[in-house]
Amino acid sequence: MKEINTFIDQHQDDLIELVRTLVRFPTVSPPARNTAVAQQFVASYLQELGYATDMWDVYPGDPNVVGVKKGDSAYRSILLNGHIDVAEVGDDSGWTYPSFDVTRVGDKLYGRGTADMKGGLAAALFALKALQACGVDVPGEIIFESVIGEEAGEAGTYDCIERGYRADLAIVPDTSNLRIEGQGGVITGWIVVKSPQTFHDGMRAKMIHAGGSVHGASAIEKMMVLLQGLQSLERHWAVTKSYPGFAPGSNTINPAVIEGGRHAAFVADECRLWVTVHFYPNESYEGVVEEIERHLHGVWMGDPWLRDHPPHYIWGGKSMIEERGEIFPALELQQEHPGIQLLATIHEKVTGEQASFGMSPTVTDAGWLGRAGMATALYGPGLLKNAHAVDEHCELQEIINIAKVLAQTILQWCNQKRDPA
Repeated sequence: MKEINTFIDQHQDDLIELVRTLVRFPTVSPPARNTAVAQQFVASYLQELGYATDMWDVYPGDPNVVGVKKGDSAYRSILLNGHIDVAEVGDDSGWTYPSFDVTRVGDKLYGRGTADMKGGLAAALFALKALQACGVDVPGEIIFESVIGEEAGEAGTYDCIERGYRADLAIVPDTSNLRIEGQGGVITGWIVVKSPQTFHDGMRAKMIHAGGSVHGASAIEKMMVLLQGLQSLERHWAVTKSYPGFAPGSNTINPAVIEGGRHAAFVADECRLWVTVHFYPNESYEGVVEEIERHLHGVWMGDPWLRDHPPHYIWGGKSMIEERGEIFPALELQQEHPGIQLLATIHEKVTGEQASFGMSPTVTDAGWLGRAGMATALYGPGLLKNAHAVDEHCELQEIINIAKVLAQTILQWCNQKRDPA
């Protein structure tokens, strides 16, 4: 254990340079479709460490990379997962330091992605390098995933799962300030109200009173009926649902975007509402969607026009860019799982501080891994308030500590035999 820690301490300049190299790739999402060169670098890095690599396009110009060190199936396996894309920068005139480079100021590293999450990605890669350089025996399988699309709700991690990558323990070194965390979930959806007929604005007078004889309605106004129903459900959730680690009312239904109508000379014949739904770790997105639709069914059944013209729904999607929809499954942290307990123990030995467990206030790809049946923890460097921010930065010591903890966790976990089936 000391040998690995000593290697990382003595080669921290190499670790900083690895962070710098990753940050210099401007893998901003959106617009995305720009990660191929960065991912080729990651693939080459893994190959130099003796890992077999699998690289494929999730979208043109945006490939996933998976590196695998095959192991003895009698021993436990581990999976490290991180995303190569970063938040957009836009006008960087407000930055003190270059946004796509790393500037060290004291114990802080500045640059886009240092906190979210190229600092964590570099720490994970460097942990693999430390294990290889120290020549330690790791009999269990190690899987390393560098995925695309997390920033824009593009399920690069889901693609890895569909491709068959699984392990007994998964760690996502995304922004958590060295806390071991689970998370809530998010799903977006479109609620659509559409009239089978289109009416001229001059017909509105015949549609709004008993003598008008025209059975029509504005889709925008009918969407307001559904919106009130969503607000009622959100208030109901706030007082009937809770989860440790979340403030009351964290499970929200946000009416984020509304689109409707075609021209001032027409009565609106279609209206679309884009909602973002946050739910708790002990809930599935399928269950939450079913609750919303069941509640709205009662709402529109009480409206004479909507009863004949009910709304339809489009939930989720694999890309906010391509499909204008996303899903981030929740992750209920299995705190008593032996892999999570081992991670906590090693954290305490490396940092000298007791491990802290909690719930992330944001969402990450960790939920996909947990949903696939893997014991999963979010555990990475950086403060969330610094992610996506002007002058994004991360404490160097946190990145160093993550590299040490991951290397030690891999070594000890993958040297344990699996429990008999």
